[in-house]
Amino acid sequence: MRPPRELGARLDTILAYGEQLVGALPIRALDRPLPSSDGCVRDLAFRLFRRGLAYVDGMDMGELPEAWLRDAAPLDLVDGPALARYGALVRGRVAGWFEGAGSGEFTRIIETDRGPQTGHVLLDRTVSMAEQQLRDLRDVAVELGAPVEELP
Repeated sequence: MRPPRELGARLDTILAYGEQLVGALPIRALDRPLPSSDGCVRDLAFRLFRRGLAYVDGMDMGELPEAWLRDAAPLDLVDGPALARYGALVRGRVAGWFEGAGSGEFTRIIETDRGPQTGHVLLDRTVSMAEQQLRDLRDVAVELGAPVEELP
């Protein structure tokens, strides 16, 4: 498992790429249903950003309910640029949390629906899941013919 600061930097990279991807998607693409019938592309993008926010909120509160990760995108995030702005706000919050976090933060036990986990283990899982969501979002962008860069 990579060190927490490295994982935090990786999460920031994932969120930044997600901002770039979603900001360029047309509204019609955002309304496209996901094959898993788990919402639409808009929800996938929102959940990518929400995952990063849920991590730092969970660390602050000592618990991370799985329901936080299943929320649908709010109605005011109507287009790609609005979702990208939300992503930028999340990145700022996540970066601020990591800036202020001491090394002991990552040994704290956080209650999750999968049982208690250290902040480090939870961060590793958060990054892994965010990477998968980013791949899914990129796949949609490629299907739509959007210009995309290689995954970071």
